[in-house]
Amino acid sequence: MASLSRKRGAGRSGVVERRNLLTVCRFSVKTLLDRSCFETIDDSCPEFVNFVSILEHILSHRLKGQTTWFGYESPRSFWDYIKASCSKVPHNCIRSIESMENVRSSRAKGRAWIRVVLMEKRLSEYISFALKDFKTTRRFFEEGAIVLGEEAGLLADTLIGLNTIDFSFCLKGEGLDDSCPAVIDYTPYLKFTQSADSISSDEEEMRTLGSSGSESSTPDKAATAASIFTEQSNLVSKCKRFEQKYRMALEQKGYLEELVRLREAQLSEAVSHSKALQQSLADAHLSHTLEKQQLEYIIVELQNQLTVLKNNDLRSRQELTAHLTNQWPSPDTLDANAVALDTLLYRKSTGQWEEKSFQSLEQLSAGMSLTSNTQGKEETPSLRGLCGSLTSVASYKSLASLKSSECLASPATEISSPGVTPS
Repeated sequence: MASLSRKRGAGRSGVVERRNLLTVCRFSVKTLLDRSCFETIDDSCPEFVNFVSILEHILSHRLKGQTTWFGYESPRSFWDYIKASCSKVPHNCIRSIESMENVRSSRAKGRAWIRVVLMEKRLSEYISFALKDFKTTRRFFEEGAIVLGEEAGLLADTLIGLNTIDFSFCLKGEGLDDSCPAVIDYTPYLKFTQSADSISSDEEEMRTLGSSGSESSTPDKAATAASIFTEQSNLVSKCKRFEQKYRMALEQKGYLEELVRLREAQLSEAVSHSKALQQSLADAHLSHTLEKQQLEYIIVELQNQLTVLKNNDLRSRQELTAHLTNQWPSPDTLDANAVALDTLLYRKSTGQWEEKSFQSLEQLSAGMSLTSNTQGKEETPSLRGLCGSLTSVASYKSLASLKSSECLASPATEISSPGVTPS
């Protein structure tokens, strides 16, 4: 029976401890958000110091110790858990914190990590990533830990609000290597609210305490003085509270107005930049279209020129082929044009050169044959045997060769035939 009651007491204490830490963490985040509206959050801010202490308690709640070779458990810091579970976070800062020279202890590295991820606005991302690694979390924490309970998801959601705050810290190691555990200050979050069913109010209790303490004075005077004093003190406290609220509202109003002006300036700048980009895009599209049209026109022009050149080349080839084929005239053309061939014929009967004019190649051939028959000798070769019919290109070439021989000669040369001397 006693063991059962102890188990119930331990279970209740664990639940209350988890609920207290999570509630105080939520209040601490709210106070940080309120303070960030008026000043920059740094290490000197009491709200931040309290928040770091709360977060250290949450991440160290029911953290297992490290077992040594001798079976003893040495205390472990939450940095070991963060280092093991967040090593796969994209673009993480684990290595940079490990390489810091002025931060040596594990507790100091954990505190430096909190400050770095707050400046990077990624604290909620790291916590969510670590909680998803359930195997590593089970290896580092005991049953009943906050990070193993259902409240862990609420913790990550609560920390998202810190991404709107601009933190500024100096990581020189001063104050990070403090070996003393962090202590939470609960007084800023404690506020007593009197129930509506209460019999007496605070003023009546103060009057009762004042009247009971003044025995020498009369009850009426004491009660009147106490009531006046309490009323004055209440009015002063109310005025101070209203003044404080008014100043806070005025500061918030100024901050919001400045933020609105900043956002409007950024919006107008973004709109003008967008218009400039759209204009440049339209100009680029227009120039691209014009260049494309020009290139298409150039391509068509070049194709036309290439076609003309091909046609000219084909026509030139045809003309050259026809010219080479018909470079020698036909016999009919030679007869029609009455080509006169002046030759000098050597006759043995007279022994003189005789000049005759022939109107055609056929008359020249016939005359030479008649001369050869009248002589009856074969001392000179026949022109028909050498020249053929003189009606073809081959005959014309044979005639040229004959003209260069001893039988045909130019009148200017006057070369005599070999073996015969003209008289």
